[in-house]
Amino acid sequence: MPSTSIHKTEYDPETRVLSVWFVASGKRYDYEAVPPETYAAFRNAFAKGRFFNDHIRDRFPYRLIGDA
Repeated sequence: MPSTSIHKTEYDPETRVLSVWFVASGKRYDYEAVPPETYAAFRNAFAKGRFFNDHIRDRFPYRLIGDA
């Protein structure tokens, strides 16, 4: 299901970096050290925004990359 809060995601399994673009701000954040299992569960989640808030936000180090 498409998300109303998350525009797009990309994941690099080699670096374990999850890039997330947000709808409201248009900003991209990179979350570091995200296990492949967490990303797979995120991709398969029905409510991506809720999964992100419950399992990724505030659990992994992140950095703001910039606007979309």
